[in-house]
This record gives sequence, structure tokens and C-alpha cells, in this order.
Amino acid sequence: MKLYKTKNGIVIEKENKFFLLKQVDWNSFINDDAILQRTERLIEGLVEGDKSLVADLLAPIGDQQELWACGVTYLRSKVGRQEESKASGGADFYAKVYEAERPEVFFKSTPHRIVGNRAFVRIRKDSTWDVPEPELTLVVTSSGKIIGYTIGNDMSSRSIEGENPLYLPQAKIYDACAALGPCIYLTDKPLDGNTMINLTIKRNNAIVFEGSVALSQMKRTVTELVSFVYRESSFPHGCLVMTGTGIVPGNDFTLQSGDEITISIDGIGTLINTVR
Repeated sequence: MKLYKTKNGIVIEKENKFFLLKQVDWNSFINDDAILQRTERLIEGLVEGDKSLVADLLAPIGDQQELWACGVTYLRSKVGRQEESKASGGADFYAKVYEAERPEVFFKSTPHRIVGNRAFVRIRKDSTWDVPEPELTLVVTSSGKIIGYTIGNDMSSRSIEGENPLYLPQAKIYDACAALGPCIYLTDKPLDGNTMINLTIKRNNAIVFEGSVALSQMKRTVTELVSFVYRESSFPHGCLVMTGTGIVPGNDFTLQSGDEITISIDGIGTLINTVR
């Protein structure tokens, strides 16, 4: 089952059938440990619509929620971070955190810096090397329960982070620095390890980068990552957690204005954004 946050209300998709929930507050609706069962009951009393209801999509995050992120959770990410920080002497930090008990966890964004499907993401004007980071993103309630999944694009400045690891907040946090969507996939079961994340970047309608990775390549479990995000921190309205990327373009690639970024995750859908 999938949930879409739209300008007209919450749209529920089940087995290619669509239902519109009007005048229901997204913030309280999504922060529910039993949301799957609740949604199943709700659609029994709703009139079925069609796919046209899935229009004017908004990023599936509440206006009182936070977006956090985890890094160096895939081997490819560790190698990429080491490559970009070698000159600054910071490569060892990434090698150590990959093997450490404590993962890298950092604050990514408040809702007003996050965009949805088909919206513009940005690259920093003071950056010279920029990439998208396609990530499975967890939807977590205030109790710490994972109730669903969405697709995340953690836009990142490799030049700024590579210059000094202490510049991470500046590399990661700025206007339109993240995209989420197109929906939340509700499930009470863990995603299969064979689930694939796919990234395609087009420039002038030509593919300039493609990559893919299976969730099984993630070194840490999603529950482990959530446990560290929620350690000594409370989230009264729930939280979204990016789980890191396993797809890192080579050192010779950087995003340009006008590039189209397409991220797909099996079972969830496709998130499309254009660089401004």
C-alpha cells in the first residue's frame, strides 16, 4: 500500500486502486504505529478514484518532522569518501566509521529545504563538485517504529566535504538540498535484500551516468541506524531517516544545472528531479 501527500489531500493506493482522504492532517496521520491497519480500514468507506488523484505531489514529510541521514553504510560510499578527502588527510575517518560500532549519523534538513517529485533540487554556488546520493529513506514514528519507506535524494557537495570533514553540514544542508517521494510505501515487513536502487542522470536528454545497488550491500541494518538516530533524541512527530548511498559517480563527474536525476527503488516507485 502507498500513501501520497498531495495539495488536495492524502491519496491511498492499493492494488492499482486510488482513494482520496480529504481534510485529514498529514502530521498526525503518518505518526501512527498502526497506520497500515488503520489505512486498510479507512479505504473500506471511501469512493474509488483513478490515477489522476496522484497529482500535485508534495514531499511526504510532515511540517514538524526532521530529516536525518546516515553515511558510509555501503563499501562504495566509504571508498568514494576516502578518494575525495585524501588530499586533506581525512580519508582515515571514513575507513574507521565504516568499521566502527557507531555509524555516521547527521541532521540533514527541515521540511522547508526539502522538495518533492518533479521539483527542482539545487547545487551550491560555492561548490565545484556535486552529486546526488540515492537512498532508501525510512519513515519512523515518534516511538521509533519503521512504518514505511520512501525514496530520498541526498544532494551533496563532494568538493566541500572533501576539503575538510568538518565542513559536512555545509556540504549537506542548504535550500533544496534533498528530495523525497513520490510516496510512502507502507508495510509491516522488512524490504527484501534483493531490492534494487537505481540511479540515472540525463544531460540534454542523453544518459551521462547510470548505477545500481542492492539493499543487501548495506553494511548496517535499518533498525540499527534508527536506534542511533533516536539515541538521546526525541522526535514527537516522527522522523525520516536516509540510510546512505551505495552509488557514487566517479571523480570525473559533477552535476550541472539542467541535469535530470531519476532514482527508482523496487516496490516503491520513481523519484525525478531536475537540477537548478
